[in-house]
Amino acid sequence: MLKPETLHQLCQASTATLTTQLFRRGFRNLFMQGIRPLAPPRRNLVGPAFTLRYIPAREDLDVIEAYADPDHPQRKAIETVPEGHVLVIDCRGDARAASAGHILATRLAVRGAAGLVSDGGVRDSAPIAAMDFPVFCAGPSAPLGLIAHHAAEFGVGIGCGGVAVFPGDIIVGDADGVVAIPAAIAEEVAADAAAQEAMEEFIQKRVADGAKLPGTYPPSEETRAAYTAWQKTRAHG
Repeated sequence: MLKPETLHQLCQASTATLTTQLFRRGFRNLFMQGIRPLAPPRRNLVGPAFTLRYIPAREDLDVIEAYADPDHPQRKAIETVPEGHVLVIDCRGDARAASAGHILATRLAVRGAAGLVSDGGVRDSAPIAAMDFPVFCAGPSAPLGLIAHHAAEFGVGIGCGGVAVFPGDIIVGDADGVVAIPAAIAEEVAADAAAQEAMEEFIQKRVADGAKLPGTYPPSEETRAAYTAWQKTRAHG
């Protein structure tokens, strides 16, 4: 699990900042494409990934009675997600049908999951959007998942929004979308993201006050020195 300080930093960091930090480390493809919050986020979604993989549906297997099986991978995944984790669903980018609905989202929330991310559709979008439970998806979709998706397995490497996601990767979602951070570098990314955002708060103020971009953004040594002095002024209140 994440250290409290790392969790706090990621709860404050934007995905824009995080993708910049990942880019600095050579990661160019960790922001999920085509996935947006179902409702304006009340807070950042942050938590380790718990993965569920769908493959295309097949008519002889994906019948309504399949959901009655307690070992159905979708149902079992919902009942297995650890507290504080994010259920990340691989729908192959196919939003023709729902990957989850209001009842499943409610069960996840009651069990203490941190949120839900899917590159497919979500049904019952209005009541889910009203929940205090972050859901990110490709958009609303009323048809039940069985018309397009066969739940194959959970707890494996998947693709979601064009991103490789492995169990335990750290998921962060905000108004811009969702990024997956490899667990091994999450702590350093979070710390450097916090430092970047503190610097950019200062730069933003300077630009708003009329400063030109050259020497301000990115900051020159002179701007960095001014930032250090500004930090000391703030620290002493």
